[in-house]
Amino acid sequence: MNTLYVENGRGPRLRALALALAIAVGLAACGKGDPPAAAAAAAAKPASAAAEKGEHAEGESELTLTSEEAERAGIKVEAMKAQALGETVVVTATIFPDQDRLTRVAPRIEGRITSAPAKLGDRVRAGQALASLDSVEVGEAHGALMQAQAELHIANANFKRAESLSAEEIISRKDFLRAQTDRDKADAALRAASHRLRLLGGSATASGGNVAGFAVTAPIAGTIIEKKVTLGELASPSAPMFTIADLSRVWILANLPEAALAKVRMGANAKVTVPAYPGETFSGRVSHIGAALDKETRTVAARIEVANADGRLKPEMFATATIEAAGDKRDVITLPDAAIVLLEGKPSVFVFAQGAYEAREVEPGERIGGRTVLKSGVKAGDQVVTEGTYALKARKLKSQIGHGH
Repeated sequence: MNTLYVENGRGPRLRALALALAIAVGLAACGKGDPPAAAAAAAAKPASAAAEKGEHAEGESELTLTSEEAERAGIKVEAMKAQALGETVVVTATIFPDQDRLTRVAPRIEGRITSAPAKLGDRVRAGQALASLDSVEVGEAHGALMQAQAELHIANANFKRAESLSAEEIISRKDFLRAQTDRDKADAALRAASHRLRLLGGSATASGGNVAGFAVTAPIAGTIIEKKVTLGELASPSAPMFTIADLSRVWILANLPEAALAKVRMGANAKVTVPAYPGETFSGRVSHIGAALDKETRTVAARIEVANADGRLKPEMFATATIEAAGDKRDVITLPDAAIVLLEGKPSVFVFAQGAYEAREVEPGERIGGRTVLKSGVKAGDQVVTEGTYALKARKLKSQIGHGH
């Protein structure tokens, strides 16, 4: 009995010691060998979570977005296609009003300005009153008209009386003809007085203290681009009060380098861009090339006419004109300037294929009217992101930072 009790007590103690030694050896091995299963699972968890969110491992060039994410980012895709493109001449230019649709408005006679309701920038119609003036000359012309009307009234009365007396042979034929001549002279004098008052801008129906007043009106429909008016000042025919321009068509004036003269022809198509509307182009044609060379700048003046129905192009804006040059054309692929971004210092675009956006390095060429010619990196048929490119770039950089870049 005693022997059996002692053996049963030593057995558990030996097994416990062996278990403790095994645990110690295992812990020592953890510092030198592979991580335990729990640690491996914890390390794998972020990678699996990133995969579930659509993020990509380091070094990948593709991004995936849901349709809702793409819509929120404003992403638009354009299918690349080859276009015929010839050599071009790019020049800086300035916008001016069409000189054939511009007028400077001044009074025909001197007058003191009493009102000027028209404002700078107003769009006016032909015949609309721009300002009111008072003039002694208009007052005198109105007085002459009143006198001519009175004289005609008297001459008419004398003629009627002479006509009646001549019918009864009371007066001679000579007296009748004299009365008729006086009537005709008075009528001619009235027409002359009325015509003069109209030319001066006065009104035959004016009365009271307004007989000396006259209006300065717009000769054409357009926009007031200049106003030089001070109430109470004396206006003169030699000093325009207003400048009105019809801006539905504008001139783009540029200086062509001497070396480009052989390349540019009258009627050549041109694309115009302005800093105010990045990414937009305005179409026009070369309507004039100067006949003389500026000996100081070695350039020739050229004019491009551009439609401007919405009035967005303003006089004195700076512009860049890309003019088609004469010669053979070549097939090229172009895309909007904004589609190209720098990734790791290299020009790149995002190409949409098989549900993902792939960053692809490209070699840009010349820029033409808000678009860039691509020498390599993209082929016809590729679906290239043209809007929302910077949103994709930001997402890609964020993904790279999250993976230790």
